[in-house]
Amino acid sequence: MKIRLLVFFSALFLSFSGNTFAQAPDDCAITLSYFIEPAKAKNYEAALKHYDKVIKECPKSSLATYQYAVKMFEYFVDEKKDESKLKDLIQAWRLRLENFPEKTSEGEVLTTIAQLKYDHNMGTKEEQFKAFDEAFKKDPANFTSGKSLYTYFSLAVDLFNEKKMELQEIFSLYDVVQAKIDQEKNNLAEKLTPLMEKEEAGTELTEKEQRAKAVYDNNLGVYATVESSVNGKLGQLADCENLVPFYEKDYESKKNDIEWIKAASNRLDAKECETSLSSKLAVRLHELDPSSTSAYLLGKQAEAEGKASRALEYFNQAAELEKDNSKKARIYYSIAENYRKKGSFGTARTYYNKMLEVKPSAGIAYYKIGTMYAESANNCGTTVFEKRAMNWLAADMMDKAARVDGTIASNARAAADSYRQRAPSKTDIFNDNMQGKTVTFNCWVGGSIKVPNL
Repeated sequence: MKIRLLVFFSALFLSFSGNTFAQAPDDCAITLSYFIEPAKAKNYEAALKHYDKVIKECPKSSLATYQYAVKMFEYFVDEKKDESKLKDLIQAWRLRLENFPEKTSEGEVLTTIAQLKYDHNMGTKEEQFKAFDEAFKKDPANFTSGKSLYTYFSLAVDLFNEKKMELQEIFSLYDVVQAKIDQEKNNLAEKLTPLMEKEEAGTELTEKEQRAKAVYDNNLGVYATVESSVNGKLGQLADCENLVPFYEKDYESKKNDIEWIKAASNRLDAKECETSLSSKLAVRLHELDPSSTSAYLLGKQAEAEGKASRALEYFNQAAELEKDNSKKARIYYSIAENYRKKGSFGTARTYYNKMLEVKPSAGIAYYKIGTMYAESANNCGTTVFEKRAMNWLAADMMDKAARVDGTIASNARAAADSYRQRAPSKTDIFNDNMQGKTVTFNCWVGGSIKVPNL
């Protein structure tokens, strides 16, 4: 009888307790709770006591283990200044990658670890560089930290200065890092451009779009700073005084190496080095491998010799052959500049816009278009008001340049301010009764602009 009553009351108790005891929590759930609960409350001293047991006995139990572990060890390292926990912090990142690879970005983890080693002076410079190199080569798509991109390149230059790397290795890494910066800037500019166009059309952005726009603006600024810092770190190593003799001494031994010729030609061109070597390289490349690159370089050579028409022929050949958007953008820029210098502003704008199609972060294209608009003010209107109104259009172009390319943002903003000062004042708008009206431009510029309301 007693046994039956015991069974009855046990069943009754279980029915009232729902699922709480229907399936008793396993040992890992209990062990994990001892760590997670205090960690959630930021009581990291209490959580730490249970961490080793969790990672030894239940390493795959929950992703939260490593998410909280990282926060915990960051607290000890950054706030408590306990450098002894640095290895634990790195281990927490590695354990997350090992136990939850499908929910973890390898590139982000390896980059974070490399940056931690550098920031805390852990290991030699060679070891620190190797950590960044591993992160970039294993998962370049997720190596997106601007700070880490600069550190990666900076360490390489330091190693070169210590005679532990060759100059050609520095140049090669510079090209890789620069290409990555360009890629990230273009990705951001592609997302920012439609938002700018929406604003220009007079449509108010949603709160979500405003937040996104702020993020894109900020990140473009970060990459502009990184790009400037990388170029600063490269410094005199890539000046013409060093580049020309560096490539001249190897020309005879490398004159059949197509990739070497391309790299040498592109670098001399980027620095606008005036040397007969440029012509020699361009001709040789066209002999070995007629391509977009060789056509472009021959175009630059023709341009330097004052043969503008011949240069355009080569540039157009290069544009047709080129598949790489970054290189195609450079070609379109050269063509646009050729036409701009000849005063063919309409055609120049066409090629600046082609440049923007393949490289949305090319703020220089907006900048040049804005400059042409301002220079055309006296030829684009029948009244003084209409001519001065062109400066609003020029200023808008400068605003775009500043937004998508932080490397020229300061100059672009200054130009925009200058143009707006030349535009019709409030008094002009009132006296001409133009508030809210539209000014149409019938010159090469085309389009129109709405006069601000007073």
